[in-house]
Amino acid sequence: METLVLDNGASTAKIGFSDKRVSVLPNCQFRSRTARLKTFTSNQIDEIKDPSGLYYILPFQKVDFPETNIIITEPYFNFNSIQESMNEILFEEYQFQAVYRTNAGSLSAYKYFEENKSELCCLVVDSGYSFTHIVPYCQGKKMNEGICRINVGGKLLSNHLKEIISYRQLHVMDETHVINQVKEDVCYVSQDFYKDMEIAQLKGKANTVMRDYVLPDFSTIKKGFCKPLEEMVFSGKYKTSEQILRLTNERFAVPEILFHPSDIGIQEMGIPEAIVHSVQSLPEEMHPHFYKNIILTGGNTLLPGFRDRVYADVRSLTPCDYDVSVLLPENPITYSWEGGKLLSESSDFMDLVVTKDDYDESGHCICEEKFDI
Repeated sequence: METLVLDNGASTAKIGFSDKRVSVLPNCQFRSRTARLKTFTSNQIDEIKDPSGLYYILPFQKVDFPETNIIITEPYFNFNSIQESMNEILFEEYQFQAVYRTNAGSLSAYKYFEENKSELCCLVVDSGYSFTHIVPYCQGKKMNEGICRINVGGKLLSNHLKEIISYRQLHVMDETHVINQVKEDVCYVSQDFYKDMEIAQLKGKANTVMRDYVLPDFSTIKKGFCKPLEEMVFSGKYKTSEQILRLTNERFAVPEILFHPSDIGIQEMGIPEAIVHSVQSLPEEMHPHFYKNIILTGGNTLLPGFRDRVYADVRSLTPCDYDVSVLLPENPITYSWEGGKLLSESSDFMDLVVTKDDYDESGHCICEEKFDI
């Protein structure tokens, strides 16, 4: 029987059958200013000729539900009412044959332990669209007392970048889709914030931080891009009709929020501090094992310089006799999905699931017993 693996993220859904390739799809519905009567779902965004000013409304694969098992992820400490609603939708509405509900970090940890059989512990840092979670695992089990959540994610970074650009240059508060792309194309994590800030204040070619970003017009330019350095005009105006954003300290000041949320008034720890806080809440003899097995997952970890900065900051906060190792997988966005694929192929998988027959007989209580959310 086939197993569908759905890593249900806030920005993208990573979905696919375990014997096929994963698809990464926008996890939302859209309406466009120019086509208000029509609703676009998930990857139908490609059909929209003018994606500016998209309205996001809170994806899909052809599935024979009664002949399919599903592995689906949900947030840590999810509300009981939402968990019960998920059970009802999966078993009663879609009638899946068997269901395994879990957290994305648990699937990441499963993949890591499968590939590193000698390791006992790992610390999963999952920095996604809405939140960043730091979750310790020991011998495959989640250690709830060490879970730490920071209310900072990709959505906050995009919104803050919108505010900065709207204040300094151009009103873009309605352009979430476009500015999210700007963030992914030009932002990076600074290794020396104050040095980069000094460079960003220099004039002309000495300012190596400055970049000019060409905004899409959705007729000749479908997707924005950075102007090549040799084509940048440092004094005067461009002679082309392109609409240009000039970005300097925003490039690294926006991602810095992940490391110092207090910079914009959010009184929480940054990611390196939260990692240390999580480890220190666990028995001392386990600390060295966690510090040498830190795994980065989620879209924010793709920002250039992210892994190096996490390593440097955690190294400076931990005793010098501990080894620190920070792993950034080849594709941190689909790492959890790959863990789900591995799990679905294991001999223990059917012992973990709740079947349709189990649910029909015992209802929600069997799900509460089996699923460690």
